[in-house]
Amino acid sequence: MHRGRRLSLPALWLLPLLWCTGCSHLAQDNWTGRDKTQHFVGSALLAVAGSAVAEHQSASPARSRNIGFGLSITFGALKEAWDSRPGGTGWSWKDFTWDVAGAAAGYSLYALSN
Repeated sequence: MHRGRRLSLPALWLLPLLWCTGCSHLAQDNWTGRDKTQHFVGSALLAVAGSAVAEHQSASPARSRNIGFGLSITFGALKEAWDSRPGGTGWSWKDFTWDVAGAAAGYSLYALSN
């Protein structure tokens, strides 16, 4: 079976991440706080929801979890890109770290539920 070339999900979330590595507008935030909980929970929910939709569309369980994880990370990176615009709060590596942790938790919860 021949598979065409396509841009993978990891590449999609890496593009905004790499774009923002040169951002000079960085947030001055703490590692804890209410917004960190929101980043974690929101990313976990996105990962679970993305996985469920992908599996409902006939993706294999492993592929659906990867799609959900990639979707969640992409949203997190795009949110930080939005924050790094002039007038925004600035790119926060701490927020993005909580996004990745939440996406990993959502991935794991979905894997355990199957």
